[in-house]
Amino acid sequence: MRTDIFARLDREPEPPKIEIPRMSRTRLALFGGTSAFYLAIVVAVLVSSWLVTLDWKVMLFRPYQQWPELHATLDYFVVLGQRGPTAVMVAAWLGWRSWRQHTLRPLLALGAALLLLNVTVGAVKLGLGRLGPHYATRIGSAEMFAGGDIFPSGHTANAVVTWGILAYLATTPRARRHLSALSAVVALGVGLTTVYLGTHWLSDVLLGWAAGLLILLGLPWCEPLIARAEAMIFEVREKLRASRRLVPSLPVAAGGPRPVMYPRPVGADDEPVREAVSSTSGVARPSVRATLTQPRPHAAVRSERAPVTPAGSCRPPRSRPVTGG
Repeated sequence: MRTDIFARLDREPEPPKIEIPRMSRTRLALFGGTSAFYLAIVVAVLVSSWLVTLDWKVMLFRPYQQWPELHATLDYFVVLGQRGPTAVMVAAWLGWRSWRQHTLRPLLALGAALLLLNVTVGAVKLGLGRLGPHYATRIGSAEMFAGGDIFPSGHTANAVVTWGILAYLATTPRARRHLSALSAVVALGVGLTTVYLGTHWLSDVLLGWAAGLLILLGLPWCEPLIARAEAMIFEVREKLRASRRLVPSLPVAAGGPRPVMYPRPVGADDEPVREAVSSTSGVARPSVRATLTQPRPHAAVRSERAPVTPAGSCRPPRSRPVTGG
């Protein structure tokens, strides 16, 4: 057994016992509170309340002009909220986790979370159609139902889900606490960075935080489906392995199948054919090819005085013509 630090990189001999999160009362309470907050933000924007006024004040303040020295750094930091790069990084880590622990649950949980994120956030974006700060047309307006796709913030929701899934899949309470704090800091930073860059309203970020948190809180409801999908994938894998497994053939002396010999046209350059041994007895008998290649016996010389008529023939024998002499 390896005792160095690299031993943790080896594959575990057996799948560990992982405690799957369940929908507890605390999680249900958090889910209900977050849902109420989500609806409150949507209503506040629809009725152009004080929240829309705050959006305009922050936008006209133009943080990217107040602190321009942060612009270059935050341009790179906001990539932690983009779906493509973050999904690849997290999927690589969870793929290694899946290989090490003999389970597909980490990858399937990530896929389910991203699917829910695309469906829910995308539907609300297209349904409300809010324009972003750079495309706003009237000061003080909520810019709703104008063909935009900015509300809620996809960067913020993606940061919450992608980095929060690491805390959700943690196997120890200590790792779960540390990863929860780290993912919260990244999600808050990405959301505020979009406000700094002027690509989102402040209310977009608030709704993005709520949308991502709802997906993480409701993910235990998807665990039975994830378990069934994992079982089906493993079953298909075992069937493929069984179909590709080659059955070892036995030699002829041990009762294996004998090769089948088929006759072929006889040519002038054919080599002499050996006689095949019968499978039922040890007596050698000529093969079909050997029989075909045997020369036919010469026809018997018929007598001129007594011609031979084949048996069963109705034709009379021909008489020999008489010549004078």
